[in-house]
Amino acid sequence: MDAPRIAVAVVTMGNRPDEVDALLRSVAKQDVAADRIVVVGNGCRLPEFAERLSLPGEVTTVDVEENLGCPGGRNVGLARLREFGDIDIVVELDDDGLLVDPDVLRRVGELFDADDRLGIIGFRIADEHGETQQRHVPRIGAGDPLRGGDVTGFLGGGHAFRMTMLAETGDWPAEFFFAHEEIDLAWRAADHGWRILYAPELLLQHPRTSPARHAVYYRVNARNRVWLVRRRLPWPLIPVHLGVWTALTLLRSRSASGLRAWFAGFVEGVREPAGERRPMRWRTVWRLTRLGRPPVI
Repeated sequence: MDAPRIAVAVVTMGNRPDEVDALLRSVAKQDVAADRIVVVGNGCRLPEFAERLSLPGEVTTVDVEENLGCPGGRNVGLARLREFGDIDIVVELDDDGLLVDPDVLRRVGELFDADDRLGIIGFRIADEHGETQQRHVPRIGAGDPLRGGDVTGFLGGGHAFRMTMLAETGDWPAEFFFAHEEIDLAWRAADHGWRILYAPELLLQHPRTSPARHAVYYRVNARNRVWLVRRRLPWPLIPVHLGVWTALTLLRSRSASGLRAWFAGFVEGVREPAGERRPMRWRTVWRLTRLGRPPVI
């Protein structure tokens, strides 16, 4: 059997040129070369990376006039890869990440090759000190970030998709702009019977950050959570999920202005169209529960 053809896709807003250069160099140092590399300029114009950095192979750049957000920008990259028509696996990486080990692409290919129902692989994300934030461990209670296995979600900063899975599930929910888009895609994948694997041996080095650094974080986080459950959960589970999540938000929040923005986003999520409603089957609810994360938490 031929080895799967692997592409790497990166979305950038053009404000991290040094980080993007370092990331592309780390991709170039992989012991299995990427068959395609696509860099999307999300609301910016990009330089010719391959010429400036002396990278091996072809680097395709796609400039988008408007910032489409994380999921929208990634969809542009996926659309460009489909035009090539020869890619089996796509590895999507944050523009300020770094592949420390030289065998990441090879290991990705081996994992997908070993199981044709493996749809998504989530990488471990750690800072320059090797520490993984709790929110980057895809299981309730976090626990040991070095313990891999089947999970119900994946990490947006570093992951790999099987292209045939995306053909079944559809791409990223572009209207989310950012926040919870990974959950939406993961739930669709699980509902189609695809495995999601957390593989901590696949490391993406990434600066330590907080999602609240974005000015619109609280509003968009609340709006998208409401949209998510309206789109993907059976009706009886929607009030349960939103009730649990609202209680946790009230207990954890330390910002009055953040709470006001959160409630405004919640109302927006209720009032505004959420997109196509395709609720998961009850057997998927049970499957996610057996994997340790019932979709009400």
